[in-house]
Amino acid sequence: MSSVTPDQPRRAAAGVPADSRPSGRQTAGSRVPAPRRPERSGRAPLAVAAGVAAVWAAVTSYLPVALVLGLAQLSEGAAAVPGALRAGLAGWLLGHGVPLQTTAGPLGLVPLALGALAFWRLIRAGVHVSRAMSARGRRSPRQALTAAVAVGVGYASLGVLAALLVGSGGLRVSPVRAGLTCALVGALGALVGAVRTTGVAGLLAEHAPAPLRDAVRTGLVAGLLLFGAGAGAAGLAVATGGGDAADMLGAYRTGVAGQAGITLVSLAYAPNATVWSTAYLLGPGFAVGTGTAVRTSEVTVGALPAVPLLAGLPSGPVDGLGAALLAVPVLAGMAAGWLLARRLSRAPGDERAEPRWSALLVPAALAGPVAGLLVALAAGASGGSLGGGRLAEIGPVPWQVGLVATAVVAVGSLLGAAAGRLLSRR
Repeated sequence: MSSVTPDQPRRAAAGVPADSRPSGRQTAGSRVPAPRRPERSGRAPLAVAAGVAAVWAAVTSYLPVALVLGLAQLSEGAAAVPGALRAGLAGWLLGHGVPLQTTAGPLGLVPLALGALAFWRLIRAGVHVSRAMSARGRRSPRQALTAAVAVGVGYASLGVLAALLVGSGGLRVSPVRAGLTCALVGALGALVGAVRTTGVAGLLAEHAPAPLRDAVRTGLVAGLLLFGAGAGAAGLAVATGGGDAADMLGAYRTGVAGQAGITLVSLAYAPNATVWSTAYLLGPGFAVGTGTAVRTSEVTVGALPAVPLLAGLPSGPVDGLGAALLAVPVLAGMAAGWLLARRLSRAPGDERAEPRWSALLVPAALAGPVAGLLVALAAGASGGSLGGGRLAEIGPVPWQVGLVATAVVAVGSLLGAAAGRLLSRR
């Protein structure tokens, strides 16, 4: 009979085998596992991750603005670095849609190139915060919203700080307006990045009806084609008026560096000119001041500021071969509809298949409102004021441009989709 030591019952009660020996008297080949330590999480706290991401997004979008405005303020004699830094903060706020109060009136014309840069950096901030939360690919709308709100809160505090710093100079900015605007822009940008990173975008696409998915894709394609046509028309207009633009640029006595800065400032408003040119091609046109109109059927402008970008404004109504420009928006819609028909005619396995008319025409018709909403939002973001008085209204009327874009794209997409299906039979 084997003898039982007094401590064996206690070991058995503790879950230790009765024949186990103390660690100091191990047998050959036996090894007692070391006690596990609690695993440390490699994730940063949400507040820290969101704060760092928001600060980095703000810094990377602010530095180019400070550099460009610093060049624009350079004179042949001297340069004021503190003034350039403060002007960079003002331009950074303006790029987010925060109006600036100047002695000449409110300045609210947003440079869309800067706005696009800031929004892209906020998208990356949403991506980084989602990864810090270990939410990548989890398809959790709650985690995506949490990341967006966290970045928005951090970005709002930076907007308030920038407004307070700018207010110490000659400009005046409402800290409340700056905080709310930066919170909204920051949350929206971060939400786009978080939705993509967490996989919520794929989840929404899977649950959306197929006609709606095709309509959104076709409408976005049509809208981008419209903007592409507008960019081409705007570039051609500025190129033909290059002499006037050079004279305006030479009128600034700022030296080579200053003129380079003014050119970069004009390029920051190039996306605005693209949207205005798109509104011009669609028909409603845009305004460059109170009581002015720039349309294909009418051009009424007064005294304009010496801005090189305005050198490409038309001098009169469209006539002759220029009337062919009116067909460009319809052609853009037809191209989007034709691409829709070609995409739907490809069945799984890369075999040719004719889509049903309802599956083709319904998304083609719904593409019109999608493109109209996109164009209207861009038109609203591209307008603003350049001070008080006559220059208080610049840009297109959003609802007019959106309504015309909806009708034109819907008709063009239907024609292009029908033509694509009929031609696919041959």
